[in-house]
Amino acid sequence: MRLSEEEIEDDELLETAEEHEHWRIEVDKGQGAVRIDKFLIDHMPDTSRNRIQKAAEAGCIRVNGKSVKSNYRVKPHDIVTLVLDRPKREWEIVPEEIPLDVVYEDDLLMVIDKPAGMVVHPGCGNYSGTLVNALAWHLRDDPGFDPNDPTVGLVHRIDKDTSGLLVIAKTAEAKTHLCKQFFHHTTKRQYRALVWGPFAEDDGTIEGNIGRHPKDRLQMAVYPVGSDTGKPAVTHWHVLERFWAVTLVECRLETGRTHQIRAHMRHLGHPLFADARYGGDQILRGELTASYKAFVHNCMEICPRQALHARTLGFVHPTTGEEMFFTSELPQDMRGLIEKWRTYVKARLQ
Repeated sequence: MRLSEEEIEDDELLETAEEHEHWRIEVDKGQGAVRIDKFLIDHMPDTSRNRIQKAAEAGCIRVNGKSVKSNYRVKPHDIVTLVLDRPKREWEIVPEEIPLDVVYEDDLLMVIDKPAGMVVHPGCGNYSGTLVNALAWHLRDDPGFDPNDPTVGLVHRIDKDTSGLLVIAKTAEAKTHLCKQFFHHTTKRQYRALVWGPFAEDDGTIEGNIGRHPKDRLQMAVYPVGSDTGKPAVTHWHVLERFWAVTLVECRLETGRTHQIRAHMRHLGHPLFADARYGGDQILRGELTASYKAFVHNCMEICPRQALHARTLGFVHPTTGEEMFFTSELPQDMRGLIEKWRTYVKARLQ
């Protein structure tokens, strides 16, 4: 959620007007004692610390129903709310006839293979053309599915420029069941990524909390295990193929944090190829010759987004108990990118 300057005014206290709850969260049982403004930055990524502090000064930030200042330290199970004196600005999800690659569908759920470039959910300037708009059209004749009902629909998300598999719940019961599997890390998710640089080992694991970057709110950063900042995250990686300056890896997620693979790989010194947000759109390995620069430029034209694909997805069906497992082949842009590097390396060895 983003707080606009118009929404928070220093001289406008909620006690003088009708109150409307705009946002609510229960603090995790394992959360350490951190300032509430710092806590909210991690959970409201589209706003700023200054706006959160203004909201607290205006009495808009509540903990367990009472206004708190920005230096209040959150405790496990605190109920944190944002309350304003005007109704929440909502938008209706409008069905749009957008093609969907439906891998599986039954009465309770769908598995979608999302293309790179498609935003998953409306917000922050993307109010149409999203996966949710496409789902609203696809399920327009299903009387039990309301795209504006948060108890159905998306169970998890992947970034706009990441391709691959997502599961969608058609009923509230199915969403609850599937969300529990994601929460308890019993789902099976593997990604393919092309990253900069060679690895000394063939396999490894990175553990490190992931939270909002202190200077760039659009980035996530990795913090020490056990830190009060961010949430625990674990990524297992395995080298599939080496291409001299870049490496094709398989990443298996134990957790599912925002930008988890992108942030963890950058932290290891291996940003995803062409990932502009995390510096992977620069030449980070190899020769600085004109021919090599031209080659890398051509590679980024073939795949002009982070080279990341959600390849496999496994979960237990909410009613049958069947273990379901789906695989998505690499999209054309990543296949072309990998083949170009493969050809380049073969030429170097001749």
